[in-house]
Amino acid sequence: MNALVGTTSGKRRAASESIESVSYSEERAVAGHSHWSSIKHKKAVVDSRRGRLWSKLAKNIIVAAKAGGGDPEQNLTLRYAIDKAKDANMPRDTIEKAVKRGTGEIEGADYEEIIYEGYGPAGVAVMAAVLTDNRNRTAGEVRKIFERSGGSLGSTNCVAFGFNRRGLFTVGADAADEERIMELAIAGDGDYRQDGDVWEITCDPDQFGEIKDSLATAELKTEVAEVSMVPISTVTLDVEAGRKVLNLMEALEDHDDIQNVFANFDIPQEVMDQLAADN
Repeated sequence: MNALVGTTSGKRRAASESIESVSYSEERAVAGHSHWSSIKHKKAVVDSRRGRLWSKLAKNIIVAAKAGGGDPEQNLTLRYAIDKAKDANMPRDTIEKAVKRGTGEIEGADYEEIIYEGYGPAGVAVMAAVLTDNRNRTAGEVRKIFERSGGSLGSTNCVAFGFNRRGLFTVGADAADEERIMELAIAGDGDYRQDGDVWEITCDPDQFGEIKDSLATAELKTEVAEVSMVPISTVTLDVEAGRKVLNLMEALEDHDDIQNVFANFDIPQEVMDQLAADN
């Protein structure tokens, strides 16, 4: 897979020199992560049609409003949650009701934030971010999903050390040239690279809003725009393991309480092509 990597320190260097400044494991880690992020984006279109996505986004809004208040101008977490809901075409009144449930103006369930960690097929490290009003029920259901997929639910912090919290954006490679992407990434103290048909920009979570606004001002549509857990290194999968891991990831994503799933796998493009052909 041909990958172009950009770094803040590489602003005045040629792209080939920038590549040398990033380790192979870091490059492959982001590549594998973006594969799943892109898959999730496509899957979200289907989810939105059956209402599943709206339910998850509403929970995010409720929790964000409860933690930081109902004003998105003063509560960036709420602002990002509302932005995601709008991107999914959630009705305005549904968003407003979710905010009011979070602030207590409307009675609603009390959701708890939990991170479940475990291992999937081929030893892939998996983290699942959950919002639930029943910890015991959700824990049992998540454990069953891991076990049915050939994995196992682990203890707290058993895999978290292998991930870094980063802002992640992807933009179609044909939407802008390298110079424009580099300018936008560096302005927000971020990194950039090309992976196949998308540009990837990663940044410190504190710079997420700045880069998000810059991309919007530049009228560059993002496929993925999220604060994510990016793996430090990855496990490269073949066709058989790739199929099993993707089945696990999809089963976790299908659970109503699971908001996001992160893992440290990398599926080479030729394997992705084979999996697509098999389907």
